[in-house]
Amino acid sequence: MTANRVIRYLRQSEINKEKWDLCISNSPNGSIYSYSFYLDHLADNWDALVLNDYEAVMPLPWRKKWTVYYIYQPFLTAQLGVIGKYISADLLNKFLSAIPTKFKYWDFPLNRENLYPVDFPLYQRINYVLNLKKSYDQLHSNYKENIRRNIKKSKQFGCYSKNNIDVDEIISIAKAQTKNYIDDDFENFKSLFYYLHQQQLAKTYGVFSQKDELIASAVFFFSHNRAYYILVGNHPNCRTLGASHALINSFIKDHSEQDLVLDFEGSDIRNLAYFYSSFGAVEESYAAIKLNKLPWWLKWLKKA
Repeated sequence: MTANRVIRYLRQSEINKEKWDLCISNSPNGSIYSYSFYLDHLADNWDALVLNDYEAVMPLPWRKKWTVYYIYQPFLTAQLGVIGKYISADLLNKFLSAIPTKFKYWDFPLNRENLYPVDFPLYQRINYVLNLKKSYDQLHSNYKENIRRNIKKSKQFGCYSKNNIDVDEIISIAKAQTKNYIDDDFENFKSLFYYLHQQQLAKTYGVFSQKDELIASAVFFFSHNRAYYILVGNHPNCRTLGASHALINSFIKDHSEQDLVLDFEGSDIRNLAYFYSSFGAVEESYAAIKLNKLPWWLKWLKKA
């Protein structure tokens, strides 16, 4: 990285998408969430900070309410932050300091390479990941007993796994289990799914009951040697039948002995964390930030 560090604020229309995506592809902390096509699909608006000639970048997804501009976390976008080859505390601090002052409220995730002590109130969040390089038998032997028991239960109840199911079916179940969603979010996600599916970077899995009812389902995206457990659609009945356990097991079995990490995208929720760790997944911390710069007469609307 050059000694002269110039960080520019660019509006979305000013960004060179080819150079941007090349930076994301070549960075050790790059992820699917930061590609221009991902942000184009799922962020309402996004601008960016760019170091020199795209040596490092930081997406800034934003919204405007009344007269207030704020940075937020787009739908199904787990990690963003500063992406590049040579991330340091000093560089992260410079990027955060370069965020334009017009953005009065920040509430968004950074990434696993952005966990540094800086002059901003970062906090730690937890992700769970499972390396799939080992054989299926080795991976299966690391499952906790309750996972193996539930997989066996799903078979006893006549459940069966299937991939390449219709994404609309998954979205339909996900909507039924999601509160405060916006229809446009799921429509935009579906468009993104088709974009990635054409490039063989998206897969769907489902588990069906003995009556051929879809009771557990998921969409997986692929990037940077990771498989992202990106959208989950589970019917309430799936818990008693061990269906979600069977679904993840089916994916692991199909992708074992590959240079691939299964990224569960969280979670800070205790029960989900236990569920993911029960497959042998391990913690992977990442940074996030929440900062309230609203004028005093608006601060009561949002608490930092």
